[in-house]
Amino acid sequence: MTKIILVPGLLCSPRLWQFQVDALGGEHEVRVFDHRRDDDYAAMAERLLDEVPGSFALVGLSMGGYLAQEVVARAPDRVERLALTCTRAEPDTEETRRRRMEQAAEAAAGRFEAIAAELGQGWLAERNRMPANLALLAEMARHTGAEAFGRQQRAIAGRRDMRPLLGQISCPTLVLCGSEDRLTVPEGHIAMARAIPDADLVILGGCGHLAPLERPDAVTDALRSWLRR
Repeated sequence: MTKIILVPGLLCSPRLWQFQVDALGGEHEVRVFDHRRDDDYAAMAERLLDEVPGSFALVGLSMGGYLAQEVVARAPDRVERLALTCTRAEPDTEETRRRRMEQAAEAAAGRFEAIAAELGQGWLAERNRMPANLALLAEMARHTGAEAFGRQQRAIAGRRDMRPLLGQISCPTLVLCGSEDRLTVPEGHIAMARAIPDADLVILGGCGHLAPLERPDAVTDALRSWLRR
């Protein structure tokens, strides 16, 4: 039985991974890490390493993928397997950092729900913007809240460039994304997979930035294959 730690993305709650938790929980020890409490990745990574004893398989989506890279850089002996989903290795541009801080300030000033809705619309592939999915995104945003959203945005804006470290990753690694992801585009995942020794690359059709929600069966199948490596 493998210990699997799942980390959601910005504004996402454990509900993002519910299908995978249900599917894999009977075979493995599965938990979702709370990524709302820290405003920098060093503190977030150290807290994860403190809270999770021993070695584990680590799966991160988007900002969760940034954390997964920070954790494996700090403690490669603790990470048995790594899955980077809908994420990137390069840091934000100055323009993107500025926009993140603007969004955090606007959310604190009372526009949190509107900002969360705007972001969520862009994360899903157009075909997946059905009312049930949009309602779930709103629910996950409420679970996060404006204060934690600000902390998350500060952490993301301040993250380091992980590209120089990708070649040092030695555990079985899965790189997965959606073909219609406009935030962390497929080309970036192809580059990550090429940089990580012996990484597996999966690009899912009909899928945007939230693959576990948009293509739950396909993501679970990819994770099962990764766990068998």
